[in-house]
Amino acid sequence: MGFSSSFVSVLLISSLVVLGFYTGVSETHSTPTLVKGLSWTFYKSSCPKLESIVKKHLKKVFKKDIGQAAGLLRLHFHDCFVQGCDASVLLDGSSSGPSEQAAPPNLSLRAKAFEIINDLRALVDEQCGQVVSCADLVAIAARDAVLLSGGPEYDVPLGRRDGLSFATREATIENLPAPTSNTSVILTSLATKKFDATDVVALSGGHTIGIGHCSSFTNRLYPTQDSNMDKTFANNLKKTCPASDTNATTELDIRTPNVFDNKYYVDLMNRQGLFTSDQDLYMDSRTKSIVKSFAINETLFYEKFVLAMIKMGQLSVLTGTQGEIRANCSALNSAATFLSSVVDDDGDRSTEF
Repeated sequence: MGFSSSFVSVLLISSLVVLGFYTGVSETHSTPTLVKGLSWTFYKSSCPKLESIVKKHLKKVFKKDIGQAAGLLRLHFHDCFVQGCDASVLLDGSSSGPSEQAAPPNLSLRAKAFEIINDLRALVDEQCGQVVSCADLVAIAARDAVLLSGGPEYDVPLGRRDGLSFATREATIENLPAPTSNTSVILTSLATKKFDATDVVALSGGHTIGIGHCSSFTNRLYPTQDSNMDKTFANNLKKTCPASDTNATTELDIRTPNVFDNKYYVDLMNRQGLFTSDQDLYMDSRTKSIVKSFAINETLFYEKFVLAMIKMGQLSVLTGTQGEIRANCSALNSAATFLSSVVDDDGDRSTEF
């Protein structure tokens, strides 16, 4: 029995509509080229059980509080966007000035996230000695935060070294766009780091888990409500944040707040994005179609998110003999401390980027 012409027409139109949703998504499918000095098997000989040690510990942490997954993912973002993925965000302040943690964008980083990294530092050192950098621990923890929250599983290139300084307050603010930023500001900022619109929308999907503080979005509620915000959603937020200076939090993704999935994009299509930086991705013509494509195709979102994360995880990394392997992730090593940094990176120990 043949298909009717009307059925074929409907099928064709439906296909074109779906394909239209994908307009604007960059076509890159291959894994980004690795920076020299990084490797997929960097600790194969020096710490073969590294990733299993990290994952085992994080499973215990998340079983008690899955909210810590978002804290670790955000820590990786804030490390890499400022001065590169060198664990500088973990450093405490010193006589040279306040740490990156003291800058406004980092004040809401979870204290527990820093504790978890230090716990991982101790567990890994016990098994392998001081060969794994804090920067690599942050990168692995972020990946496992995604995976153990229900997101995609992917490999992380390793071999980063820890930085010897932290960024200034000004540099930290400049490199971490505020949640009140619109799409133009974010695209311009991340373009300096070679991210395109698809990367930006994919990385923003990290907001599918985690919480937001009232101070980061009450500009959309008071004195007048943002016209791009769903009214029922806004009214519920006002109950949580009855004033612009209310000290409270709410979920970033109202549908599945503790699951790493594509529902964040569904939120945006329903005008239920929490921050201006979230919702404006759906209002801006340069990113709207990408939001739509991720909302209807979770596999596509996962693919683009992984590519963007691997790309982000290589920003201005230190490798080879650059930097150091910190004994304490929150402090630089003493000049008198001798560090053993024997690693297996498939024979490629270049100090060039």
